[in-house]
Amino acid sequence: MSTSSTRGGDRSDPDLDVIVGERGHLTNLAYRLLGSLAEAEDAVQETYARWYAMPKGKQEAVESPGAWLTTVAGRICLDLLGSARARRERYVGEWVPEPLPDRAEWISGPAGGGSGPVDPADRVTLDESVNMAFLVVLESMTPAERVAFVLHDVFRYPFAEIAQIVVGRTPAACRQLATSARRRVSAARVPTAPTAGQAPLVRDFKQAWEARDIKALVGLLAPDAAMIADGGGLVGAALRPIEGSARIAEYLIQIADRAPGLRLLERSVNGRPGLVAQHTGVTVTVAAFELSGDRVTRIWAVRNPEKLRPWLEDGQG
Repeated sequence: MSTSSTRGGDRSDPDLDVIVGERGHLTNLAYRLLGSLAEAEDAVQETYARWYAMPKGKQEAVESPGAWLTTVAGRICLDLLGSARARRERYVGEWVPEPLPDRAEWISGPAGGGSGPVDPADRVTLDESVNMAFLVVLESMTPAERVAFVLHDVFRYPFAEIAQIVVGRTPAACRQLATSARRRVSAARVPTAPTAGQAPLVRDFKQAWEARDIKALVGLLAPDAAMIADGGGLVGAALRPIEGSARIAEYLIQIADRAPGLRLLERSVNGRPGLVAQHTGVTVTVAAFELSGDRVTRIWAVRNPEKLRPWLEDGQG
């Protein structure tokens, strides 16, 4: 494939470094396809398990191991997306993609849940294709649309190669899938402030929340702003989106009142300025923001502890 095929090793003796070196690319692909770091790591592990389960002769017959790994990972993710839809219908409350910390704050080990620092090669590259607003739009797509769109528009794979992953679809059909997905992205796009200018607004929001200044919070929120909380049924969280600046501000003040000593930290969340809330030294919420002009238009507050694994040991001030 266009990204991986150039990385394939000697076809008669695939180089171990080349095979292992694909892990970062596969993790980046799988996270964008699945919106879950845990599921992405599982998909990558399964991909490698299938590679190493092949007899040596079959491995040596693979012209481009990198392309083979990408194809298998893509098919695994496609299957997982289908089953994820059914699981999310039973999910308690709202489902929000798993938030990612900045590289310097990444705590989780690689697939398998190790507690040591993750290998830099395994980290998800933070760019516009992982900001929370973009990932939420991806959730609205069918599995086939999402795979075709991410592979083509984000990773620049040609449709002929995408058709090898979306089995049963022609290159022309994959092109149509990506076009349909692109329309969804265009329809959902909200003008946002440049990333460089977002930190001051998020800082003002943090200070207003800490001061329990409801008037200031309302002033920082767009009148039609929405807040989506994800507790997964494991911790307390609003089961439906909270809409309107006044309602959101009141809800935030209630949270602060119920959790004395709540500490707010400015952190990068999926590559953009966000906030992390800690209580008694433990990360309990990671909030991603969508901004338009000088107002907050969306807040995604992830409270499900199963999605906060990379953040749980973040004790930096």
